[in-house]
Amino acid sequence: MLLMQFVWKYIDDLVGKGLEWYVIAQLMFYAAATFIPLALPLAILISSIMTFGNLAEHYELAALKSAGISLQKIMQPLVFATIGISITAFVFSNYMLPIVNLKMGSLLYDIRQSKPALDLKPGIFYKDIDNYVIRIQDKSKDGKYLYNMMIYDHSSHRGASKVIIAQKGQMQVSNDKKNLLLTLYNGKTYEEIFDDKSNSVRKSFLRSVFEKQVIRFDLSSFGFERTNEELFRDNYQMMNVKQLSQQVDTMRIIGNQRDKAFVENFSAFVLHPNSKIGHSKFHPNSSGNYLKGLSKAEKERVLEAALGNARNYKSQLTSVLDDLEHRRDKTNRYLIEWHKKFTLSFACLVLFFVGAPLGAIIRKGGIGMPMVVSVLFFLFFHVMNIMGEKFSKEGVLPPYQGMWLASMVLLPIGIFLTSKATSDSALFDINSYLKVFQFFTRKTKHENTATV
Repeated sequence: MLLMQFVWKYIDDLVGKGLEWYVIAQLMFYAAATFIPLALPLAILISSIMTFGNLAEHYELAALKSAGISLQKIMQPLVFATIGISITAFVFSNYMLPIVNLKMGSLLYDIRQSKPALDLKPGIFYKDIDNYVIRIQDKSKDGKYLYNMMIYDHSSHRGASKVIIAQKGQMQVSNDKKNLLLTLYNGKTYEEIFDDKSNSVRKSFLRSVFEKQVIRFDLSSFGFERTNEELFRDNYQMMNVKQLSQQVDTMRIIGNQRDKAFVENFSAFVLHPNSKIGHSKFHPNSSGNYLKGLSKAEKERVLEAALGNARNYKSQLTSVLDDLEHRRDKTNRYLIEWHKKFTLSFACLVLFFVGAPLGAIIRKGGIGMPMVVSVLFFLFFHVMNIMGEKFSKEGVLPPYQGMWLASMVLLPIGIFLTSKATSDSALFDINSYLKVFQFFTRKTKHENTATV
């Protein structure tokens, strides 16, 4: 399901590009690997509910408990297995996931940058060939012959200085597959001739008639080319815990240096205005009036200088605030990704302690009820996780609070369910609630009868 969601999300970038099958397979493999942090907690939740649901449904848990083995003792081997899975998940998230994100990100970028296959549609201007715009009115069923063609040639970089009109055209690809040969029949060429000294001045206008003309288009830009992966390594998703910590420290050091430099420069401007006004008579008197004793022209000049300085200060403050906001957002992104490395492992452990006692309480195995319950709990966990990450990105919550929000909310639920399962509580047994309701109903009726 997660992989199909990825396919539909990027379907527009994949269709019509003429990509090889192994490129699509490689992209699907990388995409499947990036879904492990999302799928692994859900898998642990479903499997734990199904396992303990089957044990409870077939009274195997009851048999074990009657033999004096507590639920905690029964869960102990699976707890160790889940801890092992959590450690493996951290290793994968810290070492493997950055590499997978790097390869998938660069591959997806190259796919997006590659041009779609040549497909001329009647009545539509085709612009994917460099320096040319082609429009056709109709074409044959096999797509080999084109009719009523209009070609705008921008190769001179002076706009549409050359226009070719032809009644019929034929497309063929060269033997080396690097060029497209377009043969035109019965057409006219309109071209503007510019002065060599002044490219903007038109010197003459040339019109020619031809019976056959061949235009060669370079198809090298349509080929799929890979970009150097080193260009994407600065992204926060392509880093491990150590690299993210270094980036956070670097951002803080740079921020402190810039803040210190700004305070020094701003203090020099604000605390010593006399040197910026540029007038030797500009001195305050005993009453604090800076403009007393100056002529009207000198006052206007001083006020204009002060206004210019104020605008300069405001511009500097705006620039510094924007830089501060940018650094804060970037630092939060690094911290969010840093905490993600650990929240994945901890979420696996927490969801196990939610799923195992939940399966023992529900006492339903198979795929039906466990799937429904696990999906509901996982949706709650996923929504809380997304909400915490969004709050962290927007600065509403610190990253350490936002990224651990979902786990901290589910942890008390897991402890509560474990305690209820240990005491054989009928938490989800409707009959127990009906018995309580019937008890209060009978008690009310008895009191009414006694009153009468």
